[in-house]
Amino acid sequence: MIYVRSGTEALAERQIVISPGTGIQHWGTTFFGPRTSTTLAPGPQATMSEMRAHETLKTHFHGVSMFQLFIAGFGTMGNRDQELKPLSIQFKDRHTTYGPVTAGPQGLSFVALRMYTGDSKPVFIHNKEEAKKKIRPSKRRNLISEPVHFSIEPVLRARTEVTWETMLKENDGVHAQVVRLGADMSTMAPNPKIAGGYYIFVGNGNMIRDGEDLPLWSMAVVENTEEAYKIQAGKNGLEALVLQYPIEDI
Repeated sequence: MIYVRSGTEALAERQIVISPGTGIQHWGTTFFGPRTSTTLAPGPQATMSEMRAHETLKTHFHGVSMFQLFIAGFGTMGNRDQELKPLSIQFKDRHTTYGPVTAGPQGLSFVALRMYTGDSKPVFIHNKEEAKKKIRPSKRRNLISEPVHFSIEPVLRARTEVTWETMLKENDGVHAQVVRLGADMSTMAPNPKIAGGYYIFVGNGNMIRDGEDLPLWSMAVVENTEEAYKIQAGKNGLEALVLQYPIEDI
């Protein structure tokens, strides 16, 4: 299937939630699926978390591979304080430990994008008994791109050619790209059948789908049973992330 969600509509449903990683209140938005899950269910799972200033998420792992986008604010990851600037792209294999993630003085917003709903509940490594019970083999990749830089509005609108830029790429189908289109331009996304499907995330400008205007932070999910997706820019042009997943046994 193809799933589409407007960023504006999703953010209108933003709620205060208790972070399982810190035990304090911050803000959560659900785009697709449940906010967290422990069982397999049809369809993608995509959520946004907006951390308070100086909040720290403890080191943990999930049972589902995911792309994670750091879209606003600033933060650091790990004991070496790797910087997380907008818009950094992370790909993390299932059962791969990462963290801690610490927000800066302006907070930190990130979106977790999973192709399917599975055992996504975070498992914290300080709980050694649970972590040992839940951990499974995987490639253990934790890849983070350099920040994507977006165009100012008149430059984006005036683009005359479609360009693609690779931010992350692995030999099993993992591929994170940025596509840039001028006003009202269109292009075909990759064939989703070559890997595990992909997300298209609006990072700048707007995307059109079946006449609907999809603004900043909107997203589409194309499962690998579908044909290639036509990416259509709106009147202000479009810079979107195309995030392709590996094929995995579920």
